[in-house]
Amino acid sequence: MARVSDTLKTPLGTLTLEASEHGLTAIQFPRAPKPPIQDDESNPILDRAKIELEAYFRGNLKQFTVPLHWQGTPFQQAVWEALTRIPFGETVSYRDIAKLIDRPRAARPVGGAVGRNPLPIIVPCHRVIGSDQSLTGFTGGLWIKEQLLQLEGALPTT
Repeated sequence: MARVSDTLKTPLGTLTLEASEHGLTAIQFPRAPKPPIQDDESNPILDRAKIELEAYFRGNLKQFTVPLHWQGTPFQQAVWEALTRIPFGETVSYRDIAKLIDRPRAARPVGGAVGRNPLPIIVPCHRVIGSDQSLTGFTGGLWIKEQLLQLEGALPTT
C-alpha cells in the first residue's frame, strides 16, 4: 500500500499530512522536518484534505468529508469514530465519550485512545476536555488545543 505525504502551512505552523490510497492516515503537528514518504505530483486525498483544512482555518468549514483510513485497536477505532460525532463548536468529556461507546467506566482508557488519535483536527480530539471543563493534554500542546477551540467558539471559561 503506497503512502504519500505533503505539508500544509496553517496558523498553527506547518502540518504534515499522510495518506494511503484509502484515505488520510495521519496529521502531524509541527516538529523537526521529515522527508516526504513519496514525492507524488498530486494526490487527490491529500489535495482534498488541504482544501478542507484551509477552509476550516478560515472559518468556512465545520465538517470534514475527506476519506479517513486510521489503524488502531478496535477500542481505539471506536473512540476515534465517536470523536467524529462531536459537533463543531461543542466540547465533551472523556466520560461522555466512554458512555457513547458503551464503556461508561473507561474514561481513562478513552483518554489514552484520544491521545493516540492519528488525525487530530479532522477527528476532533481537541473537543474533549476534562469533566471540570479544564483543558487536558493534547498531542500538539495545550496552546494548539486552545487555539482550535477558540477558532470554533468552544473555549471553556472556567
